[in-house]
Amino acid sequence: MKQRQTILIVDDATDMLDLIRRNTAEMGYNPIAASNVVDAIEVLENTTIELVITDMNMPGIGGLQLVKYMSQHFPTTPILVITGYPDVNDAVEVMKLGATEYLVKPFMYEELQKSIESILPNTKELEVEINEEIEDSFHGIIGRSEPMQKLFRLIDKTKSNLATVLITGESGTGKELVARAIHYNSKVASAPFVPVNCGAIPEQLLESELFGHVKGAFTGAINTRAGFFQAANGGTLFLDEITNTSLGIQAKLLRVIQEREVTMLGDTKSQKVNLRLVSASNTNIDDLISEDRFREDLFYRLNVISIHIPPLRDRKEDISLLVHFFNEKLSRENKKSPLKITKPILKLLEDYSWPGNVRELENFIHRMVVLNDSKIGMDDIPDHMKFKINGKKSEELTSLAEAERRYILKVLEATNNNKTKAAEILKIDRKTLRSKLQ
Repeated sequence: MKQRQTILIVDDATDMLDLIRRNTAEMGYNPIAASNVVDAIEVLENTTIELVITDMNMPGIGGLQLVKYMSQHFPTTPILVITGYPDVNDAVEVMKLGATEYLVKPFMYEELQKSIESILPNTKELEVEINEEIEDSFHGIIGRSEPMQKLFRLIDKTKSNLATVLITGESGTGKELVARAIHYNSKVASAPFVPVNCGAIPEQLLESELFGHVKGAFTGAINTRAGFFQAANGGTLFLDEITNTSLGIQAKLLRVIQEREVTMLGDTKSQKVNLRLVSASNTNIDDLISEDRFREDLFYRLNVISIHIPPLRDRKEDISLLVHFFNEKLSRENKKSPLKITKPILKLLEDYSWPGNVRELENFIHRMVVLNDSKIGMDDIPDHMKFKINGKKSEELTSLAEAERRYILKVLEATNNNKTKAAEILKIDRKTLRSKLQ
């Protein structure tokens, strides 16, 4: 006997739930009922479902959230949304999120049947290759959003001067990339660009690395060695994570900026330097100043021009550009064809908050390119990046027998205590079900 297709019905109204269950059973389907979204998700995670019919307006977690959740966790399962409060905007929204069909209450038996029969044959996920040309970039920085256009304009204003620049922004936003753009967009573009990560150099070595030292200045100083300031002379010195420097180093930096000269460790003579100093921080410097951990006078010297890089979550319209760019770049580096990316996948990436910003996005695409040959599937997306429903019940640690007992009772309840249907869903015969119930 051919196994019937299973339909999950989600509605908080008992009479409507029972009506659709009876109607779908008459049509030859195998209905399972759930009165709320949390129970529906539990059924989805434990049972093969061919179609979900869900009400839109329910107390607490509504149908819209269920559709969004399913689009990321069960993307191939079609959804029929029903509602007694028709609204064009709601209809458009649920269709965008992944619903297959939209039906307004009250509806006739024939209308429900027609909707179901039009959906079930068409369960294959539609793949659309994203082929978007990158049109907006500035010295390697990609972005067409207004915050990035504003940043580009600000960088461009630094090209005719050597004023100090302070770049702020969260980790992974691309502060060094902005510093390079400032340098290569300036009149000293042909001179050296010297990047220094102040947090990566031990405190006892940082002074020597920055300002240089003469032979014999300290134990181990067997030769005279120029520092980063001398190396960047005529060009740009980029001090990343400058807030990691000690107050002693900060005092010497202040003198260098004021006097435009550097004194090497162990030397008595100073050397003139002419360069642009660009610094960066991912922490709130005002807080450090109030805690006496950063010199206020140095902050004002560094902050002649202030550039803040917005986090990726505040410029979501740039995500598709970045995805395309990294897909092309990393595929080329790995000698592979660019991955196909469907619209649902791209929508998921645009909705994710990206706490690690552009660096996290680049690492994600790199992993996808290495692990996949043709496309990114929904199963490739980590669960923490997918939409979550907070009301979902937490797992309770229990014995296997107890978990089985609870699930069998839940299936019986969902099928209105119809043991034949319950056995079919559980994929066991009635005799085995009867034995387990005893």
